[in-house]
Amino acid sequence: MLKHKKKQAQKLAKIFMVMGAVYLCLAYIILPLFWDHYEHQPSLQSAPRITYTANHIPGDPLNIAIYASEEELISAYLKAHFSQASALDLRDDVRIGISVVFDRPDPTAPVSNLFLWNRKQDLAFEQEDGQSADHRHHVRFWKSTQTAEDGRPLWLGSASFDKGSGLSHLTGQITHHIDANIDAERDYDLHSLLEAHQVVKWYQVTGIGPTLNGRNGGGDRYFSDGEMTVIVLNLKNEETSQAMHLPSPVLVRTKNKIFANLRSWFN
Repeated sequence: MLKHKKKQAQKLAKIFMVMGAVYLCLAYIILPLFWDHYEHQPSLQSAPRITYTANHIPGDPLNIAIYASEEELISAYLKAHFSQASALDLRDDVRIGISVVFDRPDPTAPVSNLFLWNRKQDLAFEQEDGQSADHRHHVRFWKSTQTAEDGRPLWLGSASFDKGSGLSHLTGQITHHIDANIDAERDYDLHSLLEAHQVVKWYQVTGIGPTLNGRNGGGDRYFSDGEMTVIVLNLKNEETSQAMHLPSPVLVRTKNKIFANLRSWFN
Protein backbone atom coordinates (compact mmCIF):
# COMPACT_ATOMS: atom_id res chain seq x y z
CA MET A 1 0.00 0.00 0.00
CA LEU A 2 2.76 2.41 0.95
CA LYS A 3 4.75 1.48 -2.18
CA HIS A 4 1.67 2.16 -4.33
CA LYS A 5 1.16 5.61 -2.75
CA LYS A 6 4.86 6.35 -3.17
CA LYS A 7 4.68 5.47 -6.88
CA GLN A 8 1.60 7.66 -7.29
CA ALA A 9 3.38 10.57 -5.58
CA GLN A 10 6.42 10.10 -7.84
CA LYS A 11 4.15 9.97 -10.89
CA LEU A 12 2.38 13.17 -9.84
CA ALA A 13 5.73 14.85 -9.20
CA LYS A 14 6.88 13.96 -12.72
CA ILE A 15 3.63 15.29 -14.19
CA PHE A 16 4.04 18.58 -12.32
CA MET A 17 7.66 18.81 -13.45
CA VAL A 18 6.65 18.30 -17.08
CA MET A 19 3.82 20.84 -16.73
CA GLY A 20 6.25 23.29 -15.15
CA ALA A 21 8.74 22.79 -17.99
CA VAL A 22 5.97 23.27 -20.59
CA TYR A 23 4.83 26.44 -18.82
CA LEU A 24 8.34 27.88 -18.71
CA CYS A 25 8.87 27.04 -22.36
CA LEU A 26 5.58 28.67 -23.39
CA ALA A 27 5.86 31.71 -21.12
CA TYR A 28 9.51 32.55 -21.68
CA ILE A 29 10.39 31.11 -25.11
CA ILE A 30 7.40 30.39 -27.38
CA LEU A 31 4.86 33.10 -26.54
CA PRO A 32 7.37 35.99 -26.54
CA LEU A 33 8.01 35.12 -30.18
CA PHE A 34 4.39 36.09 -30.85
CA TRP A 35 4.74 39.46 -29.15
CA ASP A 36 8.25 40.81 -29.84
CA HIS A 37 9.95 40.77 -33.21
CA TYR A 38 12.30 43.34 -34.72
CA GLU A 39 14.16 41.18 -37.21
CA HIS A 40 13.83 43.75 -40.00
CA GLN A 41 14.75 46.78 -37.88
CA PRO A 42 16.29 46.03 -34.43
CA SER A 43 16.65 49.74 -33.60
CA LEU A 44 12.85 50.05 -33.29
CA GLN A 45 12.89 47.85 -30.19
CA SER A 46 13.56 50.98 -28.12
CA ALA A 47 10.97 53.15 -29.92
CA PRO A 48 7.96 54.53 -28.00
CA ARG A 49 4.70 52.59 -28.19
CA ILE A 50 2.04 55.17 -27.35
CA THR A 51 1.28 58.90 -27.43
CA TYR A 52 0.07 61.10 -24.56
CA THR A 53 -2.48 63.86 -24.19
CA ALA A 54 -1.67 67.33 -22.85
CA ASN A 55 -2.84 66.00 -19.47
CA HIS A 56 -0.28 63.15 -19.64
CA ILE A 57 -3.00 60.53 -20.18
CA PRO A 58 -1.98 57.68 -22.53
CA GLY A 59 -3.40 58.52 -25.96
CA ASP A 60 -3.56 56.66 -29.27
CA PRO A 61 -1.00 53.90 -29.91
CA LEU A 62 1.77 54.33 -32.46
CA ASN A 63 1.01 51.91 -35.27
CA ILE A 64 2.82 53.20 -38.37
CA ALA A 65 6.37 54.40 -39.10
CA ILE A 66 7.79 55.88 -42.30
CA TYR A 67 11.32 56.51 -43.53
CA ALA A 68 11.22 59.67 -45.64
CA SER A 69 12.21 63.29 -45.78
CA GLU A 70 9.54 65.77 -44.72
CA GLU A 71 8.94 66.78 -48.33
CA GLU A 72 8.63 63.13 -49.42
CA LEU A 73 6.20 62.34 -46.61
CA ILE A 74 3.94 65.29 -47.44
CA SER A 75 4.06 64.57 -51.16
CA ALA A 76 3.29 60.87 -50.70
CA TYR A 77 0.19 61.51 -48.59
CA LEU A 78 -1.06 64.17 -50.99
CA LYS A 79 -0.67 61.69 -53.86
CA ALA A 80 -2.60 59.15 -51.74
CA HIS A 81 -5.52 61.64 -51.67
CA PHE A 82 -5.02 62.86 -48.11
CA SER A 83 -4.92 66.54 -47.11
CA GLN A 84 -2.49 68.09 -44.68
CA ALA A 85 -4.30 69.11 -41.50
CA SER A 86 -4.05 72.75 -40.50
CA ALA A 87 -2.69 73.91 -37.14
CA LEU A 88 -5.05 73.90 -34.18
CA ASP A 89 -6.20 77.35 -33.01
CA LEU A 90 -9.44 79.09 -31.97
CA ARG A 91 -10.37 80.00 -35.54
CA ASP A 92 -9.93 76.40 -36.67
CA ASP A 93 -11.90 75.14 -33.66
CA VAL A 94 -14.85 77.26 -34.82
CA ARG A 95 -14.34 76.12 -38.40
CA ILE A 96 -14.40 72.42 -37.58
CA GLY A 97 -17.46 72.97 -35.38
CA ILE A 98 -19.30 74.52 -38.34
CA SER A 99 -18.21 71.62 -40.55
CA VAL A 100 -19.62 69.05 -38.10
CA VAL A 101 -22.83 70.88 -37.14
CA PHE A 102 -23.79 71.92 -40.68
CA ASP A 103 -22.40 68.81 -42.38
CA ARG A 104 -20.01 70.81 -44.56
CA PRO A 105 -16.72 69.51 -45.97
CA ASP A 106 -13.46 70.70 -44.42
CA PRO A 107 -10.61 68.62 -45.88
CA THR A 108 -7.87 70.43 -43.91
CA ALA A 109 -9.65 70.56 -40.54
CA PRO A 110 -7.22 70.43 -37.59
CA VAL A 111 -6.67 67.37 -35.42
CA SER A 112 -6.34 67.56 -31.65
CA ASN A 113 -2.82 67.58 -30.28
CA LEU A 114 -1.18 64.43 -28.98
CA PHE A 115 2.34 64.36 -27.61
CA LEU A 116 5.47 62.29 -28.06
CA TRP A 117 8.85 63.22 -26.60
CA ASN A 118 6.98 66.11 -24.90
CA ARG A 119 6.03 67.74 -28.19
CA LYS A 120 2.89 67.74 -30.30
CA GLN A 121 2.75 66.11 -33.70
CA ASP A 122 4.99 67.56 -36.39
CA LEU A 123 2.66 66.64 -39.26
CA ALA A 124 -0.91 65.42 -39.61
CA PHE A 125 -2.92 64.21 -42.60
CA GLU A 126 -6.59 63.45 -43.05
CA GLN A 127 -9.13 62.22 -45.56
CA GLU A 128 -12.84 62.89 -45.09
CA ASP A 129 -15.26 59.97 -45.19
CA GLY A 130 -18.54 61.71 -45.94
CA GLN A 131 -19.61 65.33 -46.11
CA SER A 132 -17.82 66.77 -43.07
CA ALA A 133 -14.84 66.42 -40.75
CA ASP A 134 -17.01 64.41 -38.35
CA HIS A 135 -15.95 61.15 -40.03
CA ARG A 136 -12.40 61.01 -41.34
CA HIS A 137 -9.25 58.99 -41.71
CA HIS A 138 -6.36 60.72 -40.01
CA VAL A 139 -2.76 60.15 -38.96
CA ARG A 140 -0.30 62.15 -36.86
CA PHE A 141 3.49 61.96 -37.27
CA TRP A 142 6.46 62.82 -35.06
CA LYS A 143 9.97 63.09 -36.46
CA SER A 144 12.40 60.89 -34.53
CA THR A 145 16.17 61.01 -34.26
CA GLN A 146 16.56 57.66 -36.03
CA THR A 147 17.59 57.63 -39.67
CA ALA A 148 17.76 55.11 -42.50
CA GLU A 149 21.03 54.13 -44.16
CA ASP A 150 20.42 56.81 -46.75
CA GLY A 151 20.09 59.42 -44.02
CA ARG A 152 16.33 59.95 -44.25
CA PRO A 153 14.61 60.33 -40.87
CA LEU A 154 12.11 57.96 -39.30
CA TRP A 155 8.63 59.35 -38.60
CA LEU A 156 6.54 57.58 -35.97
CA GLY A 157 2.82 57.82 -36.58
CA SER A 158 -0.55 57.12 -35.02
CA ALA A 159 -3.36 56.34 -37.47
CA SER A 160 -7.01 56.12 -36.43
CA PHE A 161 -10.48 56.79 -37.81
CA ASP A 162 -12.75 59.48 -36.37
CA LYS A 163 -16.26 58.02 -36.26
CA GLY A 164 -17.99 61.03 -34.69
CA SER A 165 -17.68 63.90 -32.25
CA GLY A 166 -18.78 64.18 -28.63
CA LEU A 167 -17.46 64.53 -25.09
CA SER A 168 -14.38 62.76 -23.78
CA HIS A 169 -15.28 59.84 -21.52
CA LEU A 170 -12.42 60.85 -19.20
CA THR A 171 -12.31 64.65 -19.13
CA GLY A 172 -15.65 65.80 -20.53
CA GLN A 173 -13.89 67.91 -23.17
CA ILE A 174 -15.22 68.12 -26.74
CA THR A 175 -13.38 65.64 -28.92
CA HIS A 176 -13.61 63.17 -31.78
CA HIS A 177 -14.23 59.53 -30.91
CA ILE A 178 -12.12 56.97 -32.74
CA ASP A 179 -13.18 53.63 -34.17
CA ALA A 180 -11.94 50.73 -32.05
CA ASN A 181 -10.29 48.89 -34.96
CA ILE A 182 -7.05 50.86 -35.22
CA ASP A 183 -5.43 48.06 -37.24
CA ALA A 184 -7.88 48.73 -40.07
CA GLU A 185 -6.77 52.36 -40.18
CA ARG A 186 -3.08 51.42 -40.08
CA ASP A 187 -3.73 49.09 -43.03
CA TYR A 188 -5.73 51.78 -44.83
CA ASP A 189 -2.76 54.14 -44.78
CA LEU A 190 -0.46 51.44 -46.12
CA HIS A 191 -2.80 50.46 -48.94
CA SER A 192 -3.43 54.13 -49.84
CA LEU A 193 0.32 54.71 -50.22
CA LEU A 194 0.74 51.44 -52.13
CA GLU A 195 -2.04 52.35 -54.54
CA ALA A 196 -0.34 55.72 -55.09
CA HIS A 197 2.89 53.82 -55.94
CA GLN A 198 4.85 55.61 -53.21
CA VAL A 199 6.26 52.59 -51.32
CA VAL A 200 9.59 50.88 -51.97
CA LYS A 201 9.49 48.45 -49.06
CA TRP A 202 7.32 47.66 -46.05
CA TYR A 203 7.32 45.28 -43.09
CA GLN A 204 6.02 45.03 -39.54
CA VAL A 205 7.60 45.08 -36.11
CA THR A 206 6.08 44.88 -32.65
CA GLY A 207 4.28 48.04 -31.60
CA ILE A 208 2.02 48.30 -28.59
CA GLY A 209 1.56 44.53 -28.54
CA PRO A 210 -1.69 42.52 -28.71
CA THR A 211 -4.45 44.56 -27.04
CA LEU A 212 -8.08 43.53 -26.64
CA ASN A 213 -9.48 46.38 -24.56
CA GLY A 214 -7.24 49.44 -24.73
CA ARG A 215 -8.40 52.98 -23.93
CA ASN A 216 -7.06 56.19 -25.42
CA GLY A 217 -6.88 59.67 -23.92
CA GLY A 218 -10.57 60.29 -24.59
CA GLY A 219 -11.62 57.00 -23.05
CA ASP A 220 -12.36 55.46 -26.45
CA ARG A 221 -11.85 51.72 -26.67
CA TYR A 222 -9.42 50.21 -29.18
CA PHE A 223 -8.10 46.76 -30.03
CA SER A 224 -5.05 45.71 -32.02
CA ASP A 225 -2.89 42.80 -33.05
CA GLY A 226 -0.10 45.01 -31.72
CA GLU A 227 1.91 45.38 -34.92
CA MET A 228 3.53 48.57 -36.24
CA THR A 229 3.80 48.86 -40.03
CA VAL A 230 7.12 50.32 -41.21
CA ILE A 231 7.20 51.89 -44.66
CA VAL A 232 10.15 53.05 -46.77
CA LEU A 233 9.04 55.67 -49.30
CA ASN A 234 10.51 56.20 -52.73
CA LEU A 235 13.37 58.61 -53.05
CA LYS A 236 11.97 61.84 -54.51
CA ASN A 237 8.54 60.12 -54.63
CA GLU A 238 9.23 58.48 -57.97
CA GLU A 239 6.45 55.99 -58.63
CA THR A 240 7.24 52.29 -58.39
CA SER A 241 5.22 49.43 -59.84
CA GLN A 242 5.69 47.00 -56.96
CA ALA A 243 6.77 47.37 -53.34
CA MET A 244 8.90 44.80 -51.54
CA HIS A 245 7.17 43.16 -48.56
CA LEU A 246 9.41 41.61 -45.90
CA PRO A 247 7.28 39.00 -44.08
CA SER A 248 7.04 38.57 -40.32
CA PRO A 249 7.93 35.25 -38.63
CA VAL A 250 5.40 32.40 -38.98
CA LEU A 251 4.32 32.60 -35.33
CA VAL A 252 3.62 36.31 -35.66
CA ARG A 253 1.64 35.80 -38.86
CA THR A 254 -0.38 33.10 -37.07
CA LYS A 255 -1.14 35.48 -34.23
CA ASN A 256 -2.22 38.17 -36.69
CA LYS A 257 -4.59 35.76 -38.45
CA ILE A 258 -6.18 34.88 -35.13
CA PHE A 259 -6.74 38.57 -34.37
CA ALA A 260 -8.12 39.17 -37.87
CA ASN A 261 -10.65 36.37 -37.42
CA LEU A 262 -11.68 37.71 -34.01
CA ARG A 263 -12.11 41.34 -35.09
CA SER A 264 -15.88 41.00 -35.49
CA TRP A 265 -16.12 39.90 -31.86
CA PHE A 266 -14.46 43.11 -30.64
CA ASN A 267 -16.74 45.55 -32.51
